[in-house]
Amino acid sequence: MSKKVKGRSLKAKSLNWHQTIAIFGGIGLLLWGLSGLLHPLMTTFGPQQAVFYPPARPLNLQDIKPVHDILAEAGITKAQAVKVIVSDQQNLLQVTESQDQPRRYFQLNDGRELVGYDQQHAAFLARYYTKIDEDTNIRQITRLENFTENYPPVNRLLPVYKVDFERDDNLSIYVYTETNASAGLSNNFKNNVQAIFRVVHTWSWFPREAEWGRVVLITLFIGSLLALGITGVMMLILIRRKIPAKEGRKFHRLAGYILALPIIMFSASGLYHLIEYADDEPVRNLKLSCNGNLADVKFPLHEQWTDLTKGLNVNNLSIVQDVSGQHLYRLGLAPQRKAPTGDAAIRNARFDGVETTGPAYYINATTGETWQNGDKELAIQLGERFTGVDRDAIKNVEMVKRFGSGYDFRNKRLPVWRLDYAAPVNATVFVDTTTGVLADKTADSRKPEQLSFSMLHKWNFLFPVGRSAQNIIISVFVLATIIFMAIIGIQMDLKRRNRGK
Repeated sequence: MSKKVKGRSLKAKSLNWHQTIAIFGGIGLLLWGLSGLLHPLMTTFGPQQAVFYPPARPLNLQDIKPVHDILAEAGITKAQAVKVIVSDQQNLLQVTESQDQPRRYFQLNDGRELVGYDQQHAAFLARYYTKIDEDTNIRQITRLENFTENYPPVNRLLPVYKVDFERDDNLSIYVYTETNASAGLSNNFKNNVQAIFRVVHTWSWFPREAEWGRVVLITLFIGSLLALGITGVMMLILIRRKIPAKEGRKFHRLAGYILALPIIMFSASGLYHLIEYADDEPVRNLKLSCNGNLADVKFPLHEQWTDLTKGLNVNNLSIVQDVSGQHLYRLGLAPQRKAPTGDAAIRNARFDGVETTGPAYYINATTGETWQNGDKELAIQLGERFTGVDRDAIKNVEMVKRFGSGYDFRNKRLPVWRLDYAAPVNATVFVDTTTGVLADKTADSRKPEQLSFSMLHKWNFLFPVGRSAQNIIISVFVLATIIFMAIIGIQMDLKRRNRGK
């Protein structure tokens, strides 16, 4: 067969395929395009926290009751996290004995326990992040140990407290008391937008036992949309019209030169994401350390606090454990950075990431000697503890100070250390040395999909232009594909089918 004949055959096939799936793919573009617009709408106009950084207060432990005495008198011999936190009116010692249980709080001056204070601390954080004063009542505080429709697994952090305010917009904030973090905000607008997004974009209304049906149906729609994009490109390359096309067809074709690639990007990455995570159960990668016996914590830190912290701006204090089981006081230093102010700046900081603590200074909790190994060494030791694999398997170690495709804003925790492991782990592990936390873990097999979804679906390659500009650019392209590709394309196909009757 000659090249000319083959070319005509390929032209005919691409045109036939394009026309065959036009209606199905056009409906898919309308459904997923319109519902996809809800995401930038939600992130741009949804509720926004009024303050970015966690609450801060000067840390002066000179006159406190010794930490080891507070723990001993409370009968606490083991804990997953021990740290000094900022709460309402005063700094407190916060103890997390179990990751899934309410945290315990103790006054620093006399060691008295504030029984059941975790919920009250959540209320303080809710008012702090929203700047809602006491004039507005809190309707309800709910402890969430599982993800919900309005607090889906994308948020990562559990357990959290949902604090509902008595307001016309039903504003709610989710707070994570271990890091004094805002885990998310919702109101009527965001809840309604999320509900529509779940119904139209992710089809999460499908029962769990019929997951295969959801995947098959969405694959048919998105697959046909991908095929439309590919056959459209083939037609643009192969078909050259001698007679000028009618207006609608002309606009459809001209727009194809610009919009065919975005259609392929959105549909291919969406299909990849769907198949990669089909039938996946929500996974909580975040794990707190399991500290050994705290009996060796006996150095009277308060007695030498002034000398130890001279010239240092200490931001936080926690007790961590090295790989040998030795407990250390970790003195976190405040970052040299101005806090973002205003809705736009806070929104960008929330998505882009800003570290909430600076370098750290370590003291042996038994002897009071300086632990010279430093933050990086502790991160490597944490990696050994969480993976059970020797450090020889680590290919790369680096500090992460900004969110990106491999570790994004959903983790709500910066800075962290990134450890890239070869076999047998074959994954990247993120650890937070502040309290010895496994913040996240990503298998190497999942990284191609993560990169695809970040760059091709969310268009995070537009990161340098800013979050607001990124949302505008994506929305313009999606609206253009809906108008010139879906609406005009469906009209053209319906006219063609009517002519064929």
